[in-house]
Order: sequence, then structure tokens, then C-alpha cells
Amino acid sequence: MTAAADETAPCPMLVVAADGAVRRANAAARAVFPRARTGARFEEVVPDWLSSAHHRRHDPARPGLAGPEAPVHGWVRQRFFEAHRSHAGNGDVVWWLTDDTAHRAAQEALHRERERTEFLAEASSLLLVSLNLERCMAVTARLAARYLADAAMVVAPPAGRRTVITSCVRGGEPTRITSTTEAPETVPGLAEALRGFPPVPSRWIDPAAAPDWLLPAGFGHLGSVVVTPLPGHGVPAGALILMRRTDRAAFDDHEEVFARLFAARAGAAMSAARLYAEQASITDTLMRELLPPSLHHVNGVEFAGGYRPAGSSERVGGDFYDLHPAATAEEESLVTLGDVCGKGLEAAVMTGKIRNTLQALLPLAGDHQRVLSLLNGALFASSHTRFATLALASARRIGDSVRVRLTSAGHPAPLVVRADGSVEAAVTRGTLVGVLPEVHSTSCTVTLAPGETCVLYTDGITEARGGPLGDGMFGEERLERALRDCAGMPAEAVVEHVLMLADQWIGAGGHDDMAVVAITAPRGANHGPESGRGGEEATP
Repeated sequence: MTAAADETAPCPMLVVAADGAVRRANAAARAVFPRARTGARFEEVVPDWLSSAHHRRHDPARPGLAGPEAPVHGWVRQRFFEAHRSHAGNGDVVWWLTDDTAHRAAQEALHRERERTEFLAEASSLLLVSLNLERCMAVTARLAARYLADAAMVVAPPAGRRTVITSCVRGGEPTRITSTTEAPETVPGLAEALRGFPPVPSRWIDPAAAPDWLLPAGFGHLGSVVVTPLPGHGVPAGALILMRRTDRAAFDDHEEVFARLFAARAGAAMSAARLYAEQASITDTLMRELLPPSLHHVNGVEFAGGYRPAGSSERVGGDFYDLHPAATAEEESLVTLGDVCGKGLEAAVMTGKIRNTLQALLPLAGDHQRVLSLLNGALFASSHTRFATLALASARRIGDSVRVRLTSAGHPAPLVVRADGSVEAAVTRGTLVGVLPEVHSTSCTVTLAPGETCVLYTDGITEARGGPLGDGMFGEERLERALRDCAGMPAEAVVEHVLMLADQWIGAGGHDDMAVVAITAPRGANHGPESGRGGEEATP
């Protein structure tokens, strides 16, 4: 290329002699390097990065080397250049520079976007692995402090006068604060962000207007603050406050947009966690009402109960029992034990309805047939396809014995464990509840001497399959043999023994719902006029 062509070339070109002097610089080079004149020292004309590359690569022993080499890069004032070197035949070195600023900016932008995409993917992964609201707030604060700011604060929507705040400084651990004094109104834009409707954008606020409680301990001088809403699923999930110190640049528009993208993911996760917490609270409340109660001593009578739902992940099912204690020793305490057709949540809902109906019929508890008839009418009229079996037991202490009136409605007959180890089936039977317009039953009365027990159970016990071959039923005979070993045991021990043997029989296999209730006459009581060996009489 001729000198005239070099002079008009659009790219800066510098020809450097072997002694390091500039032999020639075209117009584009002189525009970039104003001191690039013939005879000037190359290292005095160009920045250090280019001078170092020239001396590092220049090899006078190879003056005949020609052609391009690997380029070097560096800044010249506000522009970024890529420099290419070649060797002339006379030992001169030629440097050609191309302006790479736009390409570098595009690479940096692409790198930033990749980093942000990776950050958002990491944030989504960390936020969605838990449905715990406290953990979601902590993860949000930690990620925001690490990637977006020097410190971050997540503020949950106030619950009355109570505000929950999670704060985190970069490099530290999140801190949870529950306060009744830090009012959102003291931070400009925070109250609006927490309301969530109408939607509000992020808001830069004057650091001088930030209240003292906003700054983490030892944070230093506050340089910039942004308040960003955390949008939820139709409801506000909270607000995110980002803070930077004075030694860092303030948030720009691109960072504010990126912060809102992160806030959208965090808000969705927090909203889901809050919804899950509310639903879990409701479920727990309902479960507490559906779960069988803890039984205890009432007016000198021992009561104990045990329950095993069909599914290992379930807490309720179709078997149930209740104890309605008598107000005085002269009255009878009522025990109800039943089995609704089916298992799982649907059976549990039906169970809840039956238990509530029986609770309402307590004033009539002295007449078992009347209670069963009214319950049957309620279930039959509701057009449910489910039905139930039921056993009623009214128990009262008389002297040192306990008198128990028993009525079965399609349910296995209760078993009476005598002091000598014999086991008797109570003489009571009846039709299913909720199937026919009318229900019929036969009642009986048994008297328990001290140490004797009446056991009510559901067919989940006797029909439990397992054993050596895995498909044998536990059966009534095996249950009676188990109860013979329970003679003289307290009620709670009887229940635990039966359920333990049933569990061992089943092993790792599945089973239906199982429920057991034991009514025991305690030992060591004062003898009354009606004490003595228990007997039994049928009552039609």
C-alpha cells in the first residue's frame, strides 16, 4: 500500500522503526494519538497496553517476518481498540487499529444478560423449592443484596399494626424483624407498594428521607434507595427495598427494570407461600375437628382410643370415635365408634357430618334407638351414596363396677374381656345407617368388674391382610386371642396391644382405616352396692 493510500485509510496506522521511533502515522492515527509525529518515541505516543505489546513481541532478529499476529486490545480514552501488528521487510513494525467499542459494548451487554438470566434462573429455583413464607423472604433478601444492591429489605404487607421485615446486607445472613413501630408510611412509596393496587412502578427516593430504621446496623452512608413492589397472584406480596452506599453508582433505568423482573419472581413465590400457609392453617383447623379425640378417665371409668388411617400420608379417613363425657357421676358417658364406607378425604367429610349430627343428638343419648333413627333419617334424606356402621356405648360407674349399654348398627359386636381372660361378644346387632328409610337395632347391657374391659373396634382390624403369606386376614379369632392376653390391663394398654399386633400382621402392606376404643373398670376402686362380677342382658 502506498503512503498516499495509508494516509487516507479509515483505520489508524502507525509504522514503527526498529529503534522504536515513529516512522509514519496516517491521519486516522494522528486523530487518535495527537502526539504521533515522525520521530516521536512510540511508547510516548501510545498507551501502556500497546507499548508493552510492541516491546514484548518485537524481535529484531527476525526482520523478515511478515503477516498478521494475534491482536491485542485496550482503551484509548473512551474508545476500545483492537490492534494488529505486522512486520515490514525492512524491519519496521506496522500497527493497524480498529475501533472495537461497539462490538465490546455488545459483548458486555450479552454477558450482562447472560449473568442476569442465570441469576433469575437461580432465583426462581431457590424461591420455588420452598412454600415457607419466612424462607422465601429470606432468600429474596439474600439474593437481592448479593446481586442488586449493598443491602436489601423485604417488607410483608402489614397485619394490623404488625409488620414483618427481613433485612440482609451483602455477604451477611438475613435477619427477620417483627415490629409494631416501623410504620410503612415513614418510607416514601412503601405504603403504595404494599397496597399493590393500583399497580405502582419502582420509586427512587431521596436518601435523606429514609428513616433510621431502614438502615442496617453499620451500613454506612446511604447513597441511593429504590422501593419496588412485589406483585403476587392478585394480591400484593410485599415490597422490596434496595439500598446502595455512596461509593457505588446509583441505580440506573436498566437496573430498575431488572430489579422489577426479579421482584416479579420473588412476589409470585411469596404469594404462593402465603396462600399455602393460609390453606395449611385452614386444613389444620379442619383436621383437628376431624381427628379422633384423646380419651381419658371420666367419672371413674377408663376410656382409651387408637386410630390408624388407611394411607401413610393421610391423617383422617372413614373410621372415627368420640367420647361425650357425662356432666355428673349419675349420668352416662356416651362413646360412639363408626366406620363410613370408603376411605380418604371424602370418607372423612362424611365422618365429620355424622359426628356433628351425633353431637346435636346428645340430649337423646339415653335412647340409642332414637339416636340411630334420627341419624339414619338425616343421612338417608341427604341422598348420599355412602353409608356407615355404628356402635354406641353408654357407660356409668356403679360402685366398683362399670355398667355399659351397647348398641350396634351394622357394626361388629363389641368384645368384653373378663378378668379370667375369657372374651365374650356382646349380644347386639342392627342394620346399616343411611341405607334404608328405617334402621333397626338390638341393644344389650354388660357390667364390667374391676380390671375388665369392653372393646369396640372397626373391621379394619379384623380384615387387615398380612401374615406370613401376605394375604391372610387378621380375623376375629386372632383378635380374641390377642384380647385374652389383655385381661386386667388398663384401657390404654389394651388399645396399644391390639394396634401393635395388627401393625405387625400387616407389615409393610396396605390396610383399611382401623379404630379401637377400650372402656375399662379401673382396679382398686371403692366397692359400692352394685359391685360384683359383670353380667350381660339383652335389651330389644
